[in-house]
Order: sequence, then structure tokens, then C-alpha cells
Amino acid sequence: MDDETARLYAELWAHVEPESSRRLLLAALDAFADRGFEAATTRDISRRAGMSPAAVYVHYRSKVEMLGEIMRIGHESVLESARTAMDERDGPSERTAAFVSAFSSWHARFSTLGQVTAHELRALPPERFGEILSLRQATERLVADELRAGAAGGELHVDDLQGTVRAIMSLGVDSARWYTPQRGGDPESIGRLHADLVLRMLR
Repeated sequence: MDDETARLYAELWAHVEPESSRRLLLAALDAFADRGFEAATTRDISRRAGMSPAAVYVHYRSKVEMLGEIMRIGHESVLESARTAMDERDGPSERTAAFVSAFSSWHARFSTLGQVTAHELRALPPERFGEILSLRQATERLVADELRAGAAGGELHVDDLQGTVRAIMSLGVDSARWYTPQRGGDPESIGRLHADLVLRMLR
């Protein structure tokens, strides 16, 4: 993780207190992205955090609890990012483009977090699963509402609303899989490209 990425993650996690809890969550995120939730162990997480295995249980009851917090932070962050970007635009086309740009750039910027939030939902227990699924559905509704409005007003061509939402979300989420700064571009340029591509397809 380069210095700029580390700074952004620190800002995203700033509200987690005490500092040792924050270190454990970031270590768990690293372990889940590296090995997958099932293969990662609390011993591995504590080692990455530079703490003893017993220290994990001072702050979290289990690695499932850590995953739930990571998922909540990630989903709340991307939802807020999309809402903020859309609030600055008028009309279904511009608001759809703003959503795509924010959603894709967030997944490129926070690629490690994006990978975990995209792939580990099923590892959560039912009560946390429902909470996180609700956040994910709220994010999907943001763009679905604009697509519906754009189609009704003749701005956008949407034959299959659910399929179109799924395609847009998949485009953004996939940024977390392949993006690295070494491949060229930056998160913002990826977001702009994806927004342009989506509008071209929908028009």
C-alpha cells in the first residue's frame, strides 16, 4: 500500500477507536483480501497487526465480527460517495453518470476493501447479512431510480432495468479486481471513462 492509499484508508477508518481496534480491522481486511475469509485466521490477523493473538479478543469476539465491521464501513462509504456525487448533478443522465463515476472510482481507490465487500457477503451471519444487504440495495436503488426516470423521460434507453443495474454495478466492482496505479490512469479517470461508456450504451 503506497503512502497516498494508506492516508485514504486512515481517513476512512478514523472513527474506529481505540487505535488498536483500527489496526486489527485493517489487518483483517488485508488478511481477508489476501487469503479469503475462510482461510484467514485470528492468529494471522494479529500477526499482521503486530499484536498477540489474545489481543484480538479484547476488541472483537471473532473474525466474523471484524468482517461485519469491515463490510459496514465499506458499504456505507461507497453509498455516501455516490450520493454526494449525484447531489451535485441535475437530470437523470447527469446523475446516472455521476453515480457510475463515483462508484467505479471508489472501487479503484479502495480496491482491497472493494474486493472484500464484493465477495464475502455470504460469510456473514443472518443478522449482519441483512444489514449489509440493505446498504447494498440502497446503493443499487440510487442508480435504478435515475435509470427509470431517464427512460420515462426519453433520455435513456433501458429495456431491462434490473439487468442494466447489475451491469453498471459489475463494471464498477470489477475495478477493484484489476486496478493498480502501475497499470496507468487513476481512480478518477477510470470513473469518468466508465460514466462515458455507460451513457453511450444507454443512449
